[in-house]
Amino acid sequence: MNATIVLEDGTVFPGKAFAGSGEAFGEVVFNTSMTGYQEVLTDPSYKGQIVTMTYPLIGNYGVNAEDVESSKIHVEALVVREYEPVPSNWQSNATLAEYLNQHGVVGIEGIDTRALTRHIRLAGAMKGVVCTGNADAKRLAKKALASPGLVGRDLVKEVTCRKAYQWSQGGGTQFRVVVIDCGMKFNIARSMIRRQCEVTIVPAHTSADEIRTMAPDGILLSNGPGDPEPVSCVVETIKGLIPDYPIFGICLGHQLLGLAFGGKTYKLKFGHHGSNHPVKNLSTGKVEITAQNHGFCVDVNSITDPDVEITHINLNDQTVEGLRHRNLPVFSVQYHPEACPGPHDADYMFDDFVQMMKRRKL
Repeated sequence: MNATIVLEDGTVFPGKAFAGSGEAFGEVVFNTSMTGYQEVLTDPSYKGQIVTMTYPLIGNYGVNAEDVESSKIHVEALVVREYEPVPSNWQSNATLAEYLNQHGVVGIEGIDTRALTRHIRLAGAMKGVVCTGNADAKRLAKKALASPGLVGRDLVKEVTCRKAYQWSQGGGTQFRVVVIDCGMKFNIARSMIRRQCEVTIVPAHTSADEIRTMAPDGILLSNGPGDPEPVSCVVETIKGLIPDYPIFGICLGHQLLGLAFGGKTYKLKFGHHGSNHPVKNLSTGKVEITAQNHGFCVDVNSITDPDVEITHINLNDQTVEGLRHRNLPVFSVQYHPEACPGPHDADYMFDDFVQMMKRRKL
């Protein structure tokens, strides 16, 4: 079946559908990872986005039940150069097309992904629509332009859990950690469980007072999708918790922490999406290879608390990748330490969080 991706500026990229049907709207972004498409699909941070994979061959190892980062697919559509319909991997229990069809998500191939990526890099991320079948490109461009973008939308309320629950895959009770779920990836909880922590995940709208009743040793602010500034309820919760608990923020959690310290955020031209972003740790001078997925960034110069300092910077564009408070056990990173792209370059972040809780408990 023929398929097309049309951007809001009228640019058209023809292809064909390999999964799903209909129309899908979202901000079109590109991901530079060579592997990990199942993790990308199930990352709640991609809610509201149409993802283009820059690696040309996608689907060659199929999908399995182990590599998911949430209970469903969150991307609006998947765009690839060439889909591989016959996977070869001992863990595979379904093809990528079967997986997309199961979740009702459109996948299209035959797209000139290099040209699409270059267009986004030059013109900036923009809204678009993926449509299967034959369609009027001008009509689709108008519909894409009129569709809701990421700016000003609270997408966290669409991906957060509906009620609090305890993570039950192994673990222990060395420390009690409450995760504020803004769109948490499963491996964040797994990373804390491996450090013998009891992990409770709570909805994003949970108040500071409700979290206090759980008697946590530390608070983890999860990743999540979209614009951080509309997620004001979480910012207020963070403000109420900062004085009393060790806090670790990841990705959107990092941005929300920046807002809680009086800062502002801004939209990046085309965002950071991939598993090969170099980040420099300013304390050690070491460079970490990181996994990233965000379209917004903290404006560190807008933060009103003078004791907040930069700990990490992105070596591609010099944007802020990490913050910490000089006097409080509070820190955050813009990237995903649980994603293991290095493979373990940033895994120490979870150990640092555990040490903070240990010192606070003594």
